[in-house]
Amino acid sequence: MKKKLLDLTREKIRLKHYSIQTEKSYVEWIKRFIFFQNKKHPVDMGKVEIEEFLSYLATTRKVSPSTQNKPWRFTK
Repeated sequence: MKKKLLDLTREKIRLKHYSIQTEKSYVEWIKRFIFFQNKKHPVDMGKVEIEEFLSYLATTRKVSPSTQNKPWRFTK
């Protein structure tokens, strides 16, 4: 059975020995991103969708640039 995106994310975060709080935070940001894009799967999105989300965070939500710089991928 294929693993779900958020389960894979949690698994990668744990392999990197990040804290549970960091894991929760990253998972929540991923959920926000997915819901912002009307539940579109991240594999079907790219640069445009990421830029839209970051623009929304900066202009509408007033999220600081340092928060926006959190890593979104755990491939390394």
